[in-house]
Amino acid sequence: MSRIGKNPINVPSGTQVAISGSKVEVKGALGVLSREISELVKVTQEGDVVSVAPVGDSREARALYGTTRAVIANMVTGVTSGFEKKLTLVGVGYRAQAQGDKLNLSLGFSHPVVHQMPAGIKVETPQQTEVLIKGVDKQLVGQVAADVRGYRPPEPYKGKGVRYADERVVMKETKKK
Repeated sequence: MSRIGKNPINVPSGTQVAISGSKVEVKGALGVLSREISELVKVTQEGDVVSVAPVGDSREARALYGTTRAVIANMVTGVTSGFEKKLTLVGVGYRAQAQGDKLNLSLGFSHPVVHQMPAGIKVETPQQTEVLIKGVDKQLVGQVAADVRGYRPPEPYKGKGVRYADERVVMKETKKK
């Protein structure tokens, strides 16, 4: 049995969780998130506590109920405080600039890279070499950050590229003659 799935989810005040059939909808100060839940998992709400339990004792149900609990907990966290990923640009001439829902990147190519942000994602550039990606959906924030990092991942010899703020790049030694 999943130890994560056994933990109840505490819903803070100002946040509403609505469960209807196999759909869970969470409303909060920052927005609304909804998700379809598998039929192998039962979600119940008692007051301001949401619980998740597997239906039956099948392998799939036991595997899904811990994941479902984590997804619902992330939805509650997202609509109350939100999620953010911080990227840093390392390299001479590498810079970023946010313009509305677009991110303009100069990454050493012969052309600028323009990344269109999906709905629900905000991007900020406090400095030219820092990018903050914010949103309520944890999966979408992480995917956008991975897409931006994918334009120029950090290379192992000089460490140049786009990296997460907490990422540690393992540097290789240069070739010897």
